[in-house]
Amino acid sequence: MFVRISDQMNTKRKLYTYLFLLIVLLITACREQKPARQVSFAIFGDPAELAAYEALVTAFENEYPDIKIQLRHTPGQSEYRRRLATEFSSGSPSDVMLLNYRRFATFAEQGGLEPLGPYLAQSQHIQASDFFEPTIEAFQLDDQLWCIPQNVSSLVVYYNRDLFDAAGLSYPTDDWARDEFLAAARALTLDEDDDGRIDQYGVGIDPNLFRLAPLIWQNGGELVDDPINPTRLALDTPEALDALQWLVDLQVKEGVVPDAEAEAAESSESRFLNGRLGLYFNSRRGVPTYRTIKDFTWDVAPLPRGSQAAGILHSDAYCLAAATQDKEAAWQFIEFANSAAGQKIVARSGRTVPSLKVVADSPAFLDPSLPPANSQVFIDTIPELRRVPIMTTWAGIEETASKEIERAFYGQVSVQEAVDTAVTLTQPFFDEAANGR
Repeated sequence: MFVRISDQMNTKRKLYTYLFLLIVLLITACREQKPARQVSFAIFGDPAELAAYEALVTAFENEYPDIKIQLRHTPGQSEYRRRLATEFSSGSPSDVMLLNYRRFATFAEQGGLEPLGPYLAQSQHIQASDFFEPTIEAFQLDDQLWCIPQNVSSLVVYYNRDLFDAAGLSYPTDDWARDEFLAAARALTLDEDDDGRIDQYGVGIDPNLFRLAPLIWQNGGELVDDPINPTRLALDTPEALDALQWLVDLQVKEGVVPDAEAEAAESSESRFLNGRLGLYFNSRRGVPTYRTIKDFTWDVAPLPRGSQAAGILHSDAYCLAAATQDKEAAWQFIEFANSAAGQKIVARSGRTVPSLKVVADSPAFLDPSLPPANSQVFIDTIPELRRVPIMTTWAGIEETASKEIERAFYGQVSVQEAVDTAVTLTQPFFDEAANGR
């Protein structure tokens, strides 16, 4: 009898074991069959920038293995903006996208974006006070925070140290003035073979409204009549006219900037990369490309000062499409990307000046072994940064005015004519924005 009972107990144990293993296998199979949550993420940029975002995605997916990020990369910025516009108009935008503060308002007003202020308020990982204040302010509209800022770049002057050495020039200081800048530009502009054509230019700058703005502010002027509720461009004020004339004179009078024909033949940025341009105006986003330079040493300096110091904010942010199905998963990615861990990954590429104070002040950004040596200048100029107005029609204003600024810059029209035309042609955009308020 004892043997039979023992056999029965062993049989039951085996049966329970088999049932347990079967349940485990079924649970495992169910987990394996459960599809991963999908989030699409739209970016633009060169290969170095793409590599940084690929590293960010990999780090996130390691942290959140149940969420997969579909990276949608577009190389060019103009093409990227067109792609986003097409996606939004068709009702199928990427879940998460990078937008500049000058561009997000249109999508927000049209109902295309999800406000992220409530998400940030509930976050256990990041909070508004962690970020540099100008970046948080730049993505606010109608008393709401729409996107989470990724960077806080400014316009700076990149310079070729080797060309400065060859010309016997001192390097730019952190408080250099416009007359010092112009003296350096003249010395760096050379016709090396005396054939009547410039072989090396002193300066490269894109002639547009965004580049002109800080020059106006440095003169004590304003870009628009009212920075809070703008109703017109203020380019016809004495301060603005003087700033534009100074910019135009770099090309039409001084000849230290390539003319239209020379710029069309080879861009100023290409000349800088090839070691044949002394000074080049750009934001932080050029750094990954400039780090590929092997033939000379380069660094950065702040904008040369006018009557006062002023800079212009360059800032992009992670925005969430209102049409996103899995907003929780998309927010988890945005939150991770803007955590210290996420921002350090992108900062190491050189692409960004981190919007998180703690990351901007870390070796991930201020790595002395990687150029530029003077990365601190990006942080030191933050208190001087100003921004253009947040308007749904600002893109049209900027594009229209920039065409007139470019015409003046290349000597096709006078400064006064360019300003009068720009003010007139941009007025409908201001009226449209006012009617929408």
